[in-house]
Amino acid sequence: MRINAMISRIFKEMIRDKRTLALMFIAPVFIMTLIFFLFQSNTNTKVDLGVRGVTTPIVKALDTDRIRIHHVGHEKPTTLIKNRDYAGVLTQKGDKLTLLLANADQSQSAIVKQTLQAATIKLKMQAAATAIKTQAAALQKLASALKQASHGAAQVSPPQPSSATASYQITTHYRYGSANSTYFDTLLPILIGFIVFFFVFLISGIALLRERTTGTLYRLLATPVRRGEIIGGYLLGYGIFAVVQTILIVGYTLLVFKIEILGNIGAIFLINLLLALTALSLGLLISTFANTEFQMLQFIPLVVIPQIFFTGLIPVNQMLGWLQPIARLMPLYYGANALTGIITKGQSLSVLYPDIIALLGFFLLFLSLNLITMRQYRQV
Repeated sequence: MRINAMISRIFKEMIRDKRTLALMFIAPVFIMTLIFFLFQSNTNTKVDLGVRGVTTPIVKALDTDRIRIHHVGHEKPTTLIKNRDYAGVLTQKGDKLTLLLANADQSQSAIVKQTLQAATIKLKMQAAATAIKTQAAALQKLASALKQASHGAAQVSPPQPSSATASYQITTHYRYGSANSTYFDTLLPILIGFIVFFFVFLISGIALLRERTTGTLYRLLATPVRRGEIIGGYLLGYGIFAVVQTILIVGYTLLVFKIEILGNIGAIFLINLLLALTALSLGLLISTFANTEFQMLQFIPLVVIPQIFFTGLIPVNQMLGWLQPIARLMPLYYGANALTGIITKGQSLSVLYPDIIALLGFFLLFLSLNLITMRQYRQV
């Protein structure tokens, strides 16, 4: 009987809590639908490869459903990769092929290397098939000549082996990283930004929610303290912990994972700080729509998890057309793009200013919305 009473009480509480029911049943469906469309659009990933001085047979062998060929001029391969964001540039001198890979994304590098290797094997097989046909034709001619020679004294010379073989020497260089770079090197800048964003969002949201449920916020708003001062206090207070967290995460990755940072470490701290402030203001904003800590946690699948899919784990330019604008609405998209540019490509803040402006814009937007929503809690 006690168990039945407990079950009945839980059912009544859940049915009364419409928001929890919606988050419990709608959020999983939303996430699964989003994942379906994201991975559905990423089945035919194509990478851009610049070619210069490469013979037509090799270009045709490379032009597959995974490689997009671009014929380039006399610009340096490093310049082409930097300015046009190619996965690599292939040049040819005789039978020597030189491949320069961007290597900022190891999955794209793997596609280029595998496709080039398959292309050279294909050309060798074609050359071998041609040689076999040539030898077969020569043997037929020899057989005919032998028949004729059997009726006379004509001398028959044996067919000479064909020298038409396709043998290429491939030399691979890397613009960023090295041959030992792994996919984890690609993920690491994204993970740094995500971890900073996620934990600051969660802690700040729950902290404000707790002050609301305990009545501390209402008592503060009953005093002459302004809403802006309260929000500013939260931002500065938790912002200090966000800075410490950023130093800890970046320092840990440097010392433990031994990652190679091509850009400025100070720029990494700046981007992470902007991400932390954005997450802090967003966490404070979302907490106003939650009545319990359980509800705050349920906002994570709707607010945080979708952002991880738009950080570069799946190339945005390979997504369905209607999904690509959604990425631009995610703060983590700009933070991950900036961190990837600094860590793996050595880009400066002057190049990444659009991402910095976007993060500042999100921070100011969430800050303004916080000031507006804070009005509903002032009772005097």
